[in-house]
Amino acid sequence: MGSSVIMSIVGTPQSQEGVSVSGSITRCTLAGIVAAGLVSVASIAIQAGAQSPSFYSSMHWRQIGPTRAGRARAVSGVANEPNIAYIGFDNGGVWRSTDYGSNWQPLFDAQSTGSIGAIAVAPSDPSVIYVGTGAGIIRPDLAVGDGIYKSTNAGKSWTHLGLNDTQMIAMIDVDPKNPNRLFVAALGHPYGPNAERGIFRSIDGGKTFQKVLYKDEYTSGNDVRIDPSDPNIVYATLWQQQEGFTEGKSFGGAGNGVFKSTDGGTTWKQLTDGLPTVIQANIAIAPSNPKVIYAMAAGAEPGSSAARSTGTVGFYKSTDAGEHWHRAIDDPSIPAASRRKVADGRPLVRIGGGDLPTIAVDPKNENVVYSSSTVFWRTEDSGITWSAIRGAPGGDDYQKTWINPSNPN
Repeated sequence: MGSSVIMSIVGTPQSQEGVSVSGSITRCTLAGIVAAGLVSVASIAIQAGAQSPSFYSSMHWRQIGPTRAGRARAVSGVANEPNIAYIGFDNGGVWRSTDYGSNWQPLFDAQSTGSIGAIAVAPSDPSVIYVGTGAGIIRPDLAVGDGIYKSTNAGKSWTHLGLNDTQMIAMIDVDPKNPNRLFVAALGHPYGPNAERGIFRSIDGGKTFQKVLYKDEYTSGNDVRIDPSDPNIVYATLWQQQEGFTEGKSFGGAGNGVFKSTDGGTTWKQLTDGLPTVIQANIAIAPSNPKVIYAMAAGAEPGSSAARSTGTVGFYKSTDAGEHWHRAIDDPSIPAASRRKVADGRPLVRIGGGDLPTIAVDPKNENVVYSSSTVFWRTEDSGITWSAIRGAPGGDDYQKTWINPSNPN
């Protein structure tokens, strides 16, 4: 069986023909079972009187399930080795499968954090892996990390590179030809301002990092993508979002949006033509035609005077490397009278009711796009119509998709 598409979800590991669905894995004993065990031991001690510890020393803990480790926002694979997949959990560390997702081994247990937000395997050298720690999305239930790690032996050992105060890293993208050049989208502190956030660049394999795109101490780096045909072209998104100390007290702002650099990340310009006043956006470049870019964007529609903290979600497309955008259903190549009047809102549904869906483009077909939402969606006409690939019978959400660039099936 060959695995070409990897989806990270909240759920139980499963395997389907042609698709590896990476689910949740646990390393911890459930708190409820722990509590029940302690009560049981305490009851025995009380009933038995002043018994010595030897009375219960033969008792030991064992995992009885369920096999879950929470949300997985980090997923990657190896193009020339389709049997290998990596996945990272919000509170479960980094795991690797070498048999198409049937079995998984932990790789990160010896490190100081188990909260993972991003994984990137260097396309030109798959032994080089970068891991960004901290949950990859700011939301009420989260965990923070302590920066970025690197392995040069496919996960056997790790080196802590720095960016400690970013706390949460959402995305890492590595130059397709240079494993030492990478960009990092850092969310920063989820509950307060800090300076170590935004978009960072390293050209020496993570020995040093430069902050290359930054707005203020409240604005996060949410996404970053390198043009596969020209690594000097880089796209990134910024997002202003802060969690409150009580549920429902978070806040955000608009006017951050999508940015582009044509000089390797040294200077940037904001892309606005055809986009709403963006609050948050996830982006994807079509590998077969990098001038085609898609954005799942939340914000105020053009002409609106203000945006809510969450905004309205829309699916947008650019065919000229981000200079101009249009809603997918407003394809200018289709006569206006024949266009859909209302977009299919199902692939735009926020994950878990709050998180913006993530997207991925088929490496061989610029018109095929996947949306990871409460259901796993696919479009074959650039977002005009959608079909469900896999539902969520267990109530699980789909968090992120990785497609093998050599075999998108």
